[in-house]
Amino acid sequence: MNRVVQVTNVQKLYRLGRVDVRALRDVTLDIEHGGFVALAGPSGSGKTTLLNLIGCVDKPSAGRIVLDGVDVTGVPLHKLASTRREMLGYVFQTFNLIPVLTAYENVEYPLLMNGVGRRQRAAAVRHWLHAVGLDTVARHRPDQLSGGQRQRVAIARAMAGEPQLILADEPTANLDSDTGAQILDLMQRLNEETRRTFVFATHDPAVMARATRVVHLRDGQIVQADEAAFERELVAAGA
Repeated sequence: MNRVVQVTNVQKLYRLGRVDVRALRDVTLDIEHGGFVALAGPSGSGKTTLLNLIGCVDKPSAGRIVLDGVDVTGVPLHKLASTRREMLGYVFQTFNLIPVLTAYENVEYPLLMNGVGRRQRAAAVRHWLHAVGLDTVARHRPDQLSGGQRQRVAIARAMAGEPQLILADEPTANLDSDTGAQILDLMQRLNEETRRTFVFATHDPAVMARATRVVHLRDGQIVQADEAAFERELVAAGA
């Protein structure tokens, strides 16, 4: 198998006062290159914790994580900055754009951090702004853009460094249903055209319906849930 993510027997514990809270329990998961994968579950299920571990922004308490053949388990977080920049792209619920920068500059920023030359940077930024349909607003700041446009900038920024893996944490949660559907259309098209791997943490049935694979989590464990029952549980939980 051509695996971009290998998670083996991963656990994550948080210390709250004198109590250990187990956010993940012996999670094992492989994700193949080119997938469009949803980590699904209600609030507190562990999906965002798992996404953060895969994204090298947190460390497991036990177990092993391998990204595109590189074992990142024992590497300190501060030494994983280059891995995050070169291998991973991020799309967040709240967009996480730099407010004083234009759309063009927000997409360009991670390329600057990676030391990409000026001409190559300019070509990449123009290409990805065009790919997400934002050529005409390249010089607009985030406060001059709609929520859907801001998420498109975030997607262009995530794609610009040509990462193997795009991690998206509830990317439709702050959007209305029509705009959310357009964002999913865009991400699905980019997945199909580029064969980059997309992994979502989500409770949105619309995201799950688009996914080529849905990994259900409950109480920090992967479960084999009935799809209809799982969707009813999400609605009942108000996730």
